[in-house]
Amino acid sequence: LGGIAEEVGGVADHVHLLIALKSTHSLADVMREVKKSSSLWVHREIGEPAFAWQEGYGAFTVSATSCDKVRKYIANQEAHHKTTSFRDELVAILEQANVEYDVKYFD
Repeated sequence: LGGIAEEVGGVADHVHLLIALKSTHSLADVMREVKKSSSLWVHREIGEPAFAWQEGYGAFTVSATSCDKVRKYIANQEAHHKTTSFRDELVAILEQANVEYDVKYFD
């Protein structure tokens, strides 16, 4: 689709992607293709036929001046999650962005 993966990283239960998209890109289309192609790769290369992504995803825009900070954050996921759970991280991100959420969708 023409997006550029600036940084990719994560841990066992989630992944973070910093992707540069053009204004003509549809986020839903990009995420569908990322999930589809990565699932096929996991099935074929790792041999995990039961692997599947969850139904939804979270997406946030990032200013150009914040990209370096986000790259470092993504690169440091393993150390970060030694002290902070994915759930706590997600709640903090949503609250910092003033996004309303329902915890029933977290489990």
